[in-house]
Amino acid sequence: MKGLLIIDMQNDSFPEKMPVHDLEGVVLRINKLAESFRKKNYLVIHIQHDGTLQNSCLPGTHGWQLIPSLIKEPKDLLVSKTVNDSFYGTELKNVLESEHIDTLVIAGFATDFCVDTTVRSAINKNYKVLIAGDCHTTFSRSFLSAEIIIRHHNLVWGYLIPTKYKAEVKTCDELIAQLQEA
Repeated sequence: MKGLLIIDMQNDSFPEKMPVHDLEGVVLRINKLAESFRKKNYLVIHIQHDGTLQNSCLPGTHGWQLIPSLIKEPKDLLVSKTVNDSFYGTELKNVLESEHIDTLVIAGFATDFCVDTTVRSAINKNYKVLIAGDCHTTFSRSFLSAEIIIRHHNLVWGYLIPTKYKAEVKTCDELIAQLQEA
């Protein structure tokens, strides 16, 4: 069974003074991918960062809420995390096991932090991992553009030495086509 993890698409993740690469396009593709998952009755899980220790994304505040353009349906699940890894100290692994999910599609923010850490953690927990290569984003840094960071991670994830299953990076459209064939 497949599950879609949408990581940290919260208001505090996207301050106006630090625009991220192609946020509008990424959100449109995530919504499209999530709708395809829901049509197949696959689980969609929104991971929300509880940034109490960092004094951002504080639970119950506007900053903690999912961004308005991201579609969340009532049957979607929410999992709260406090570190980069969506598994560490959360109920995520138990939820996935109880739903018999062995394949994860991963999307969201930030490519080089929570998305990357969760991808690596999922691989090491023997999940089949598919990264929606055009459904994650990050900020540009003073020394590296967001586009390069995203391309770099999409490349590296495909070369990680897995414990069981090799990660694959596919576009939103490729993943939707694969879902429709199943």
